[in-house]
Amino acid sequence: MTLCLRCLQCFCRVDHLYTFFVQWSPDLYTSSGRKQSFLVVNRQELAMIDSLLDQTGPNNWEIITVRKSARSRSVCSSRSVCSSRSARSVCSSWSECTSEDEEAEDTLPVLNQKSSILQEHHIHSLAGGLPARVQGTVWELVYSTAEHGTSLRTLYRKTAPIDRPVLLLIQDIHNQVFGAFSSDPFRVSDSCYGTGETFLFTFDPEFKTFCWSGENSYFVRGFLDSLQMGGGGGPFGLWLDADLCRGSTFSCNTFRNQPLSPLQDFTIRAVEVWTFL
Repeated sequence: MTLCLRCLQCFCRVDHLYTFFVQWSPDLYTSSGRKQSFLVVNRQELAMIDSLLDQTGPNNWEIITVRKSARSRSVCSSRSVCSSRSARSVCSSWSECTSEDEEAEDTLPVLNQKSSILQEHHIHSLAGGLPARVQGTVWELVYSTAEHGTSLRTLYRKTAPIDRPVLLLIQDIHNQVFGAFSSDPFRVSDSCYGTGETFLFTFDPEFKTFCWSGENSYFVRGFLDSLQMGGGGGPFGLWLDADLCRGSTFSCNTFRNQPLSPLQDFTIRAVEVWTFL
């Protein structure tokens, strides 16, 4: 009799929770009433749901953030939404994700392909320095010298269909990593383009960004034989040649940057361009 009463209590609690979900987010259910296998909630609403959950019984649900939901939907993600206990599949352990390690991991973006330049500490630093509108997005590899060859024209062709910001990564032959974030995709142009979101960055000796100084608007200009970023009465902040084999970096008025590489005239080992989905 006690067991039957307990089962009845559990059934009522589950039914109560289901009713709450239906009223709260009816768009998650089809006209036939078939339930989705998950429900994404915001952190501010966790306390409301916690009051409805029975902590004494086994859990077959999981509370996840919106970003974790996006991560789980990406077929290219190499990370599990859930922390520890089971890495066989996304949410296979049905454990509630609350560890500090998971919170740190949640700040890392999802890359749709493996980068030949970036290591995890590079990704972590860059993700924190990007504009808010691309925070939490999936990074999509658009161009890579390893995959598409060393040609600036190919880079322009690969970025032509894009209407989103791009991230330019450069690795020189001494393994220094630096580059730029451009508010506009790279293209050949008769004049400079871009906005104040554009910035240069370097990892020499540690991660540092050089944002728009406000002095001029020479953000980006593309030629068939070169790509230029920054300028104003002197050398460019970043310059790449037509074969993406050589480049240069100097202090410029647009970003008031230091040279991005220890060698102001550098030889390129690899170039990648990423955009944000």
